[in-house]
Amino acid sequence: MAADSYKTIARPAETTYRQLSSKFLTYAYPVESEAEIKEYLDALRKRWFDATHHCYAWRLGPHGEHFRANDDGEPSSTAGKPILGQLLSQEITNCLVVVVRYFGGTKLGVPGLIAAYKESTAQVLAECEIVERTVDVVIRVEFSYVAMNDVMRIVKDMQPRVLGQEFDNLCVMTLAIREGESEQLLGRLNKVEGAVVDIIE
Repeated sequence: MAADSYKTIARPAETTYRQLSSKFLTYAYPVESEAEIKEYLDALRKRWFDATHHCYAWRLGPHGEHFRANDDGEPSSTAGKPILGQLLSQEITNCLVVVVRYFGGTKLGVPGLIAAYKESTAQVLAECEIVERTVDVVIRVEFSYVAMNDVMRIVKDMQPRVLGQEFDNLCVMTLAIREGESEQLLGRLNKVEGAVVDIIE
């Protein structure tokens, strides 16, 4: 996969898994920020307030550079780590997986817990539609009305996404293009006479 693309899930999914007498309710969410993750976790804790554990793992960033795994009271590395392991093995990022466990009275032991959390996560991810997204660079270009044709020709050639545009005496366009093509777009726009080009993000 190109360095300027990544895999994530298209929409939330949920599954239920049973092991001996324990029940594992598993939720997967596409997320963009830690604030969003906190909202989902708070909502699930409120909804399943009487559950024994709310274990989770998440990855954020195009390369999954930000991540966390939480055992929520299960023996160390028996819950959060297997959940995170599934996200890593499937190369999925910008995703939160929460496994809500209701203990049924029979202990599963360390190997049993690891297997249960791994299987719960594998099941919910199997339900998800995995999509590829590009890492985009957002570019703002200001230009005079006279330069309109030159700018529009470049936009037509390179097909960036147009996030916003204002055409007046001074024209402004906000464009998003995948990282790997951004240098070329910047280079071409900078050659347009009188154009002012900035990278926004």
